[in-house]
Amino acid sequence: MTDTIKTSLENLIATVKKNPQLANSVFRASTYSENPSLTVRSEIRGFAVPIDEPRELGGNDTAPNPVELLLAALGGCQEIVYRAFAAVLGIEINSIEVHAKGYLDLHGFLGLADVPAGFTNISFTTRIVSSASSESIRQLVALVEKHCPVQDTITRPIPIRGKVELMQPGAPDGAVEIITSAA
Repeated sequence: MTDTIKTSLENLIATVKKNPQLANSVFRASTYSENPSLTVRSEIRGFAVPIDEPRELGGNDTAPNPVELLLAALGGCQEIVYRAFAAVLGIEINSIEVHAKGYLDLHGFLGLADVPAGFTNISFTTRIVSSASSESIRQLVALVEKHCPVQDTITRPIPIRGKVELMQPGAPDGAVEIITSAA
């Protein structure tokens, strides 16, 4: 499997070097909530990923909530980037675990205080089982922390743009009113 990962990445690197315009990628996810519960169905590349809230937050506790998925995305992305760079560098890894924690003050989410609604702090512990030298693993850690897309995305400000479209039942097909735009 390591050879497959290495070959795939080396081919991708060669392709992007030869055609730099191919480096610009767009990833997509769509979510749908069509009932009065907090259960949400998301679709990503044909995969269904359920989202819900715990009972104490009004959900049915049938799936992870969005902030838990963010932590899982951070851990999963790190593990993938570790495997990818380890394959390219010839570092053998037996196993990797990432345990992430996010600290959230519910006052912000509930509108009870003027504090952030999202995480105020995220911490993680990565456990690597490998016979590689400490120096090789230090080099690998530096590469992962610099090149993990999810870690990079959540540690620097990025622009987020959005709009809200209102489609009212009984209105003519295609009738959409733009309510607001998030900048």
